[in-house]
Amino acid sequence: MNKGRIIVSILNSTLGQVTDYPDRYAPSLLFPIARREGRAALGVSDAALPFHGVDVWTHYEASWLDTNGKPCIAVAEIRVPAVSPCLIESKSLKLYFNSLNFQRFASPAEFMACVEKDLGAVAQAPVQLRLVLPHEYAAVAIGDMSGECLDELPLHCTEFVLNPETLRTDAGQVVEETLYSHLLRSNCPVTNQPDWGSVMIRYRGPAIDRTGLLAYLVSYRNHADFHEQCVERIFMDITRRCRPEALTVYARYTRRGGLDINPFRSSSDTLPPALRLFRQ
Repeated sequence: MNKGRIIVSILNSTLGQVTDYPDRYAPSLLFPIARREGRAALGVSDAALPFHGVDVWTHYEASWLDTNGKPCIAVAEIRVPAVSPCLIESKSLKLYFNSLNFQRFASPAEFMACVEKDLGAVAQAPVQLRLVLPHEYAAVAIGDMSGECLDELPLHCTEFVLNPETLRTDAGQVVEETLYSHLLRSNCPVTNQPDWGSVMIRYRGPAIDRTGLLAYLVSYRNHADFHEQCVERIFMDITRRCRPEALTVYARYTRRGGLDINPFRSSSDTLPPALRLFRQ
């Protein structure tokens, strides 16, 4: 994979550039990024993905007008399947949602249908949208990841360079467990802004050395990649170095510009748990 091709492509988008915020419906603002380029670097082919999954986005600032011009608001959950040929660049998605702020819709269902159509056309796959309306807000709970947290383990860090070689296993001990960390940080590959997140790893197979796993996750601290590609890299590195019988990787990133991105990849065709963390 030529990472320069991704950067050149992104430089043609709105990411990292001064932009005007639209007040008219503008689906043309949505900017696709081909997944195949990031996956090629991992030796993964779109034709035979080694995982199932979905990217779960939360947009906390969804708004439109009803037919009388009165504003409506909601929190929108967007699900983009991992099999889609393209992911959607995040700033372009924010600008697109802003372009809907003065668009009139007869109902929330009509708003949802419009967004699903536009996002699906860019991702080149069906995209699902769910709205949480204001009268439902109180039912949305703040939770935490399940399993055992790695973050209290002692760790001596001298440099922050991505290093999968810290991933080790005890071949004589087969376990099924869920581990997580809130110490994930990566960087946007274009703007270099930090992306903060939590990541859960559920697996069955040879026991993974926990200190080595935490060191590996912390080594992303200076790594530049998109959220979705970081999670797929974690999945592939653990798959190749630890050889689990089953594996799930789920990251919940903190929001930026009213959006959070939460990629989920699994060796089984399961759905990510409903979850919102405190930092989100």
